[in-house]
Amino acid sequence: MAALTFILKSSIGNKIIMGLTGLFLIVFLMVHCFVNSMIFMNDGGVLFNEAAEFMGNNVLIRTMEIGLFAGLFIHIFQGLNLMIKNRKARTIGYSVQNGNVSSKWYSRSMGLLGTLLLVFLIIHLRHFWYVSRLTNEITGHSSTMFDEMKEVFANLWVVIVYVLGMISLSYHLMHGFQSSFQTMGWNHNKYTPAIKMIGFWFSVIVPLIFASMPIALHLGLIK
Repeated sequence: MAALTFILKSSIGNKIIMGLTGLFLIVFLMVHCFVNSMIFMNDGGVLFNEAAEFMGNNVLIRTMEIGLFAGLFIHIFQGLNLMIKNRKARTIGYSVQNGNVSSKWYSRSMGLLGTLLLVFLIIHLRHFWYVSRLTNEITGHSSTMFDEMKEVFANLWVVIVYVLGMISLSYHLMHGFQSSFQTMGWNHNKYTPAIKMIGFWFSVIVPLIFASMPIALHLGLIK
């Protein structure tokens, strides 16, 4: 009980939860990116729809989806909690701002980047999760997920929002990927440089793939 209280109430415990949920969400991003990238097969969405249908009807996947939402909400809550605690701990601002000496701007802006991602996530869930899970539009076979993607990304403003969301995700991951490993104590002189390099390329490639999907669909490069 004491250990649980420590994890829930202490800054170190909060960071551990942030690290664990962050790693869990990184794994989800990998899977989600792989499934969505099926649209680049440019086969009229056949393979993508098959993958989406499997993900939507598989009992194990649907069960894991509950864990995903739980991990996501915990990650958001703990992030806001840490941000509030950090601001309370530093009631007097520095007279000279020279943060780049010890950290990058995105490392100091995780609260802002996380907030932007939350706004994007709400829009994204409304566009796809709500339609595929809480209506019969997809399950009733009146439309497909690929059709939904084409309809959503026909709007230029939506494409712009998604691209901006992926830019926020990229910078969020720039700090969060390596920080998750460090928080868990998984850092070593021999392995940390490799983790930083993998984290950098993951933070660039995955958001780039996600951002290229709405752009390609909007421009009619994928049909």
